[in-house]
Amino acid sequence: MALFVHLLIVLSFSFLVSGYRPVILMHGIFSGPVTMDTLSDCIQEKHSGTKVLNVDAYNDLDSIVDMWTQVEGVKSKIESFINSNEKVNFICYSQGGLVCRGILEKYQYTGKIGTVISLSSPQAGQYGSTEFMKYLFPNLTTELAYLLFYNKDGQKVSIANYWNDPYHQDLYEKECIFLPKINGKNATYKANFKNVERLVLIGGPDDGVITPWESSQFGFYKTGDKSVIVPMKSQDFYVNDWFGLKSLDEAGKIHTCTMSGINHLDWPENTDVFDKCILPWLD
Repeated sequence: MALFVHLLIVLSFSFLVSGYRPVILMHGIFSGPVTMDTLSDCIQEKHSGTKVLNVDAYNDLDSIVDMWTQVEGVKSKIESFINSNEKVNFICYSQGGLVCRGILEKYQYTGKIGTVISLSSPQAGQYGSTEFMKYLFPNLTTELAYLLFYNKDGQKVSIANYWNDPYHQDLYEKECIFLPKINGKNATYKANFKNVERLVLIGGPDDGVITPWESSQFGFYKTGDKSVIVPMKSQDFYVNDWFGLKSLDEAGKIHTCTMSGINHLDWPENTDVFDKCILPWLD
């Protein structure tokens, strides 16, 4: 009898551990997998035994190569992990959130994608010369960045691929090789993105890097007027459901988490963010 009880306990524990979905972690620009170590530790503390793949690719200065190159490279790193598990979750930080979405739109993973957590990622674009940009382009102003970014050579840099100038939308649509594509009308991308079981959009007003911060939740400046923020549900790509965002929302699959007082660099290391915005969705 005692042996039976022991085996039952062991089997029950094994079921609970294996019941947690594996997680893929994707870092942001000018960083690497070490940035996501705190998140990995938090996952193990709360969900012991969870399989975690902390992507080791396009680290530090390598993170500024163009976005489509990163999409292909990261896809090759995570492919076997996805295929070897029933279903996986994603936590993708900053620029990494766009890399992950590029993969999930371009490639079909029917029934394999659980929760996708976008952690302070410029999903609707970036329009602000922050310290990250000044590291590469110390004298570049927000207003003149389009001159550098919206051309063939400029598009070799990742930041330029999602630079969304509200005063030069014609050039953005014409020259930008990445964000207008994944936010645009594409039946294949839409069908693939709708495979996402749940999308969690995390951001906050004190981020200091993502500009406007509402971009982390698909809001952005009004064309021709950066004093006005157009929320996600009023964006053309949502209203017309170009890549499936509206479909996900109407199915109850989109959730937002907004937290004040969090600097951009602190999102992946703040345990309150993990407990309030991430842990509830890691089923």
